[in-house]
Amino acid sequence: MTAKKIIVGYDRSAGAAAAARWALDEGARTGAPVEFLYAWEWAGWAPAATYVPGTSVWPDKETERAIYQMMDDVVAAARDSHPDVPATGSIVRAPASLTLIDRSARASLVVLGGQGHSGVTGLLGSVCAAVSAHARCPVVVVRDGAGTGPVVAGIDDSSAAADVLTFAFDLADGRDADLTVLHACPGRMDWRRGVRVPLSDQELSEEAVRLEERLTVFRTAHPGVKVTAEVVPDHPAAALDRATAGARLLVLGSRGRGPVRGMLLGSVSRHLLHRSPTSVAVVHASRPS
Repeated sequence: MTAKKIIVGYDRSAGAAAAARWALDEGARTGAPVEFLYAWEWAGWAPAATYVPGTSVWPDKETERAIYQMMDDVVAAARDSHPDVPATGSIVRAPASLTLIDRSARASLVVLGGQGHSGVTGLLGSVCAAVSAHARCPVVVVRDGAGTGPVVAGIDDSSAAADVLTFAFDLADGRDADLTVLHACPGRMDWRRGVRVPLSDQELSEEAVRLEERLTVFRTAHPGVKVTAEVVPDHPAAALDRATAGARLLVLGSRGRGPVRGMLLGSVSRHLLHRSPTSVAVVHASRPS
C-alpha cells in the first residue's frame, strides 16, 4: 500500500524552506510522497476593492507567473535533493487553514514553517493554531535552527497520550534520536485555600511506576531507542520549556484537559506551539473506527 502523502504549507519564507527539508527527510524515511501546497488568498489583501470600481483584485500575470515558478522551483529542488521521494506542487485559490485541514484527512502529516508570509501567512497565528487544532493527522511546525538533541514527548493522562508516544517513538527510532518522555504533575488544587498542593514523594514515586508501565510496550517495539522517562512536580508548560532546550522536536497531544473541554488545542499545547524554540508536533487522539 502506498503511504499517505505529507503536505507542506509552502511559500518563499525561510520557515517554509525548513519545513520542506523536514518533510522531504520524513518522506525519505517513511516512503511517503510530499506535496507542496500554496494557498492563494489574494483577495484578503484588498478588502476595500469591492467598494471601488476597478480591475480585478486577483494579481497580475507577472505575479501569477512568479507563484507558479516558485512551485516549479521547489518541486525541482526536492527531486534533486531527494530523488527517491515523489514530490508534487499544488496551488489553490482558497483559505490556507481550511484547505490544509480538509486535505489532512487524506494525509499522514501536515508540515508548516515556523514563520511564513503570503498565502500561508501567520503560521504562529491563526493558520497554525487552526490547522494544529482541527487537522485529522499530526501537524509539525518546523523551526529553522531547532536543536539536534532528543525528541521530547510531553504526556498526561488524556486519551491522546498513547498516540503521542506512538508518534514520538516511531520518529525517534527512524531518525536515530534519543527520546525523553516527560509527565508533569503540578499537584492538586485545594480550592478551599486557593493554593495548589504538590504531590508527596510517595505519590511521585507511584506516578513514575505507572509511567514506566505505560512505556513497556513502546520500549519493546522500539528496542533501539534510548529512553529517559521523567515525572516532574511542575506545571507542564514550565517543565517542557526546560526539557526542550536543544531538542530536535517536541511532541504534544492536541486536546486540553482544563475546564473548557471543548477546546481542541489545550492551553499547554498552545503556549508551546507559540513559544517553544524547537520544532513542535501536535498529535491528535485516534478517532474511533
